[in-house]
Amino acid sequence: MNAAALKIQRIYLTLTLGNTLAASFIWGINTLFLLDAGLSNLEAFAANAFFTAGMVLFEVPTGVVADGWGRRVSFLLGTVTLAVSTYLYYLLWQFSAPFWWWAVVSVLLGLGFTFFSGAVEAWLVDALRFSGYEGGMETVLGRGQMVSGVAMLAGSVAGGVIAQATNLGVPFLLRVGVLLAMFVVAFALMRDVGFTPERSTHPLQATRAVLAASIDNGLKNPPVRYVMLAAPFTAGVGIYVFYALQPYLLELFGDPHAYSIAGLAAAIVAGAEVLGGWIAPRVRRLVRRRTTVLILSSIVDTVILVVLGFTQVFWVALVLLAFWALVSSSGIPVRQAYLNDMIASKQRATVLSFDSLMGSSGGVVVQPLLGRAADVYGYAASLAIGGVIELVAVPFLLASRRQRHQADQANAPTSTTNTGSQPA
Repeated sequence: MNAAALKIQRIYLTLTLGNTLAASFIWGINTLFLLDAGLSNLEAFAANAFFTAGMVLFEVPTGVVADGWGRRVSFLLGTVTLAVSTYLYYLLWQFSAPFWWWAVVSVLLGLGFTFFSGAVEAWLVDALRFSGYEGGMETVLGRGQMVSGVAMLAGSVAGGVIAQATNLGVPFLLRVGVLLAMFVVAFALMRDVGFTPERSTHPLQATRAVLAASIDNGLKNPPVRYVMLAAPFTAGVGIYVFYALQPYLLELFGDPHAYSIAGLAAAIVAGAEVLGGWIAPRVRRLVRRRTTVLILSSIVDTVILVVLGFTQVFWVALVLLAFWALVSSSGIPVRQAYLNDMIASKQRATVLSFDSLMGSSGGVVVQPLLGRAADVYGYAASLAIGGVIELVAVPFLLASRRQRHQADQANAPTSTTNTGSQPA
């Protein structure tokens, strides 16, 4: 990697570190925070569903910002929007606001995250290519995931410990502070390289154009389409499991106020994310096709969640949680690299945002559905049901594999011209 590419990578890792640290202060306690505010399981996960609905609603308009005004502008707007909406969440908790206020502010939180989704990854890929980097994207994206995991580990543990020492609202205030600091960092370091924004004086027309480009380059592109169609099942279940594990583990632990245990759950996921980012390029070298990694990841995830649903021992649940997180995180950089290699630079942020929209749409449906299952049958059963739902993604991933796009074997460890037997 040359000096220019190394500089781009350092900026990307810095932004990833700060953003994830800010977000993760509340990840270990968010569900407990909502329940402490007086919401039921159904209402808590419905609030999370409104968050993902906000992401669905605003993914395309914020894609206009990223492609029309620049990825840097999109990132800066995201830090401000997320800081303001997080502070509003804190106020709702203080005043025990009714559910519909939570729904509205959750949508605003979703808006904040849509400014990040697609934009940062697109900025990285375009800037690296412009700088002359020709290596596999799994390596850089894997490093980003490792940094994200370290930040999540620190933030989630700190959030749980601080909440137990003070109250559930303080981690939200810490998130606001770090987000404002990241605005300053991004303003100073981030520049759009290898990409020229195409500004439009007609936002609605630009939105329609972005939506059309998302469909043309996404859903109408068969190998991309099938990966996107799998996203609602994998992402929707993943979001629910992450937040449901907080009250589930406290239930197994036997102390509903042991907030540090909820932070520990998020920390385990973070540690697995670090290891998964390190493993991803190494796993990739063992197989010829990226879809092999994605398909096996979904199948193993399903098995783990079903087993987790029948587990009543706290420490066994922790081990299963770590294994689930490791398998899931190992597939993420591979999926990112697969999609990026099938998307042209001009539409990169747009299509990646639309892919995020597809994943969020699954969360809109899956979270309240499984939240209701938790109310009726318990958290354990809801996790097992979630595992069965994720299995639906496998046929779509197989369909993408059957398209035999060259991105499925891009940067493969052995020559693609070999006509003999090859790894899966």
